[in-house]
Amino acid sequence: MSTEYPTIPLMFLHRAARSADKLAFRYPAGSGWADMTWGQTGERVRHIACGLRALGIAEEQRCAILASTRIEWILSDLGILCAGAATTTVYPASTPEECAYILQDSATVAVFAEDDAQVAKLAAQRANLPDLKHVITFDGKAGHDGWVLTLADLEQQGQAWNAAHPSKYEAAIAAVKPEQLATLIYTSGTTGQPKGVELTHDCWVYEGKAIDDLGIIHENDVQYFWLPLAHVFGKVLEAAQIRIGFPTAIDGRIDKLVDNLAVIQPTFIAAVPRIFEKVHNKVVAGAKAGSPLKYKIFKWAIAVGKQVSALRQQKQEPTGLLAIKAKIADKLVFSKLKARFGGKVRFFISGSAPLSRDMAEFFHAADILILEGYGLTETSAASFVNRPAAFKFGTVGQALPGTEVQIAESDGEILIRGRGRMRGYHNLPDITQESIDKAGWLHTGDIGELDSDGFLRITDRKKDLIKTSGGKYVAPQALEGKLKAICPYAGAVVVHGNTRPYCTALIALADEDIKAWAAENGLGGKSYAELAKAPQVQALIQISVDELNRELPKYATLKKFTLLPADLTIESGELTPSLKVKRKVVESHYATLIEDMYEGSMEGM
Repeated sequence: MSTEYPTIPLMFLHRAARSADKLAFRYPAGSGWADMTWGQTGERVRHIACGLRALGIAEEQRCAILASTRIEWILSDLGILCAGAATTTVYPASTPEECAYILQDSATVAVFAEDDAQVAKLAAQRANLPDLKHVITFDGKAGHDGWVLTLADLEQQGQAWNAAHPSKYEAAIAAVKPEQLATLIYTSGTTGQPKGVELTHDCWVYEGKAIDDLGIIHENDVQYFWLPLAHVFGKVLEAAQIRIGFPTAIDGRIDKLVDNLAVIQPTFIAAVPRIFEKVHNKVVAGAKAGSPLKYKIFKWAIAVGKQVSALRQQKQEPTGLLAIKAKIADKLVFSKLKARFGGKVRFFISGSAPLSRDMAEFFHAADILILEGYGLTETSAASFVNRPAAFKFGTVGQALPGTEVQIAESDGEILIRGRGRMRGYHNLPDITQESIDKAGWLHTGDIGELDSDGFLRITDRKKDLIKTSGGKYVAPQALEGKLKAICPYAGAVVVHGNTRPYCTALIALADEDIKAWAAENGLGGKSYAELAKAPQVQALIQISVDELNRELPKYATLKKFTLLPADLTIESGELTPSLKVKRKVVESHYATLIEDMYEGSMEGM
């Protein structure tokens, strides 16, 4: 798209017209998939936008979406923006109280709610939500004295309003300004109440253009999309799709992911590191569960793949005997893994949390490229990303065109400036001033370093760095990532040790993988909690901890670890909806277990 459009609604209007007959979306319908062209998408969005106008929704008023990832989420978001309003995102797993906090703080006037269960959350808090005038449900029933209407009802009202007000839809779109609020995303955060991040139309227009300018995604690519759209990582891909025009298959049901990939055969997929960790664990555990010969072949193939990976990281290709071995390894092992992803994936994009270098190199050895990127909600998600022709594992790549970066001399904090930067925190001017300095630099809270080629390496969170009582600094995320790469049975890891004499770890077992191992080792049928206490499982994890410790300086080694009695979950508040560990929450929940690992530790110090 060579012409520049200043807002998302104007960009979308032209995309729908220019690519009217081309495929825009595929989405689940019955036992199969339905297709929607850009032209059809444009009509649905028109009806939703005009329906909101019929309800009296005004410029920059907030309309929230409380639903899982599905086609109606996208249509509603675009309808809100094309009505001149702004979208507030709410995770569907939010409690009624969490919903009420966000809707109150944002002064939301209308909510798109997925079904009756989500409507019930809002109804329970209705007395605390005086600004909320309308609820539109995708799958639920209308009612509550007209407070709740269906999406079909809204679209019918929109059709009638559009017929009665010809050309007003286009006029409303033309009136939207680049600096106008487009999206209010509440950071799930790892501590405290969420903050509303104000992102303008210009933020998303910039992101779409910058991703397009990278030249790594094209109109004929096919995206498989499952990420939560309430998260900024999902939202930025929506902007990129409108800008570039590639089709997207959308289905937020993670349990359907593998089956869907075989049908959709995408060329690129965005995911969070936990997905890659789970795939890695299944692959390794499956190989170990096979015959000794098959496992030997698997290890041989990975060793060959790592040699090939090392060459390709240096922009070289294998030759001679290594090239022959690589073809054999691909046929015997790697082709089967790639087939799980549909067989056509050119690359994955990883974001939202740190991806361990070991994990990236494992997949690259299997001829699967994961391009790690970096950004924050406050920078509209994408600020840095590796490229297929320019990548370095262990880094988050180079800055997107138009994004500036500095590393603070005082403490190594990463500072970012550019059009993707937020307008500010909603209703929090003092915190906004603390985060954005007078020169316009956003202080990210992350510690990092730039190499001579402009690749950024994140070393840790500014507030997460551990300083042992011996005065040594340890980056816990690096240790956590390494251990998960070494141990296929470790689900989540939280390294502790700030002001302590040594480092320890809380480890949540990978539920499916440890139970599969247990079934093969005389512990079948035991619960997660029982396995966590089993001496055989303790010994199994100890092997991986010992392997990790051999790579570390003495002050950074894990002297002790404890297997948690239950897995970490979103519902318990221990994980964010994007599957990041809430370190402080976990440490609070298991404070007694942590103290037990340090009992008597001062003796002999």
